[in-house]
Amino acid sequence: MLNRKIVDQYTPGKEQGFLGEGHIARSLLSGNFLQSDPFIFLMDDDIHKKDFSPTGGPHPHAGFETVSLLIEGKIQESAESIEKGGFQIMTAGSGIVHTETIREPTKARLFQLWLTLPTADRWAMPRLQILEADRVPSSTQDGIGIRVYSGSFGGLTSPMKNYVPLIVAEVTLEAGKAATFNIPANFNAFMAVISGNIEVGLEKQMLNTDEVGWLNHIDEDGPSELHLQGGSQDARIVIYAGEPQRTGIISHGPFIAEKEDQIQKLYKDYRLGIMKHIAASPKAQRITY
Repeated sequence: MLNRKIVDQYTPGKEQGFLGEGHIARSLLSGNFLQSDPFIFLMDDDIHKKDFSPTGGPHPHAGFETVSLLIEGKIQESAESIEKGGFQIMTAGSGIVHTETIREPTKARLFQLWLTLPTADRWAMPRLQILEADRVPSSTQDGIGIRVYSGSFGGLTSPMKNYVPLIVAEVTLEAGKAATFNIPANFNAFMAVISGNIEVGLEKQMLNTDEVGWLNHIDEDGPSELHLQGGSQDARIVIYAGEPQRTGIISHGPFIAEKEDQIQKLYKDYRLGIMKHIAASPKAQRITY
């Protein structure tokens, strides 16, 4: 059985976020899509807004899914409100408009991933799935905590529906506590440390606060094992693992496609008002668990 170990480790730099003053953004993915497939990019948005002037606004997406996990705080929206520990997957698919506006003093930390869609589902009907914080499958035992937002992990399974097989799980370990988890061997996987430090793999390679570690994987079906042990401090981490789709993509602004003419059509559809706001979608396309 494959034993997972860290093959790339780094600390993402801080940048000014698109919401302006009080928004620090860190890009948690490094390298190109051929290496990170099915993950396009992942932003760690640290927001500390101190006034009532609105920032952000409605904008379109198409050709992929946004996968949002609120680490801290609360963000209020008409259709996409999210509280600490809440999780959302918005399938942009054929094209949708959503809103990210902060209108009041807010302190929050958001992980938002762009996840590719399989070629057959690139233009799927848009939908929004919301997994509220108190409905996330979770367990706490002997100093080890698990919350499973997507997929199956640590004996727990999320109700979220996936086009791309995807695991998103939060793990907390008290200092010195150890646990072993199974992940499909062919899933590309990485972890981000929110706080503390953790030893990864049989080699006990250390990851510290704000570091990202990518794990080895193989192009074969079957299980693999990930060994984790809390370091000198209690640790809190988020693990992402997904099945590579092995299809090329083109990224342009808010859109993902496979051909340049598809990008041009998406911009045209947006200008013509063909893309509707997710808040106006039928209830069947807005699912809350």
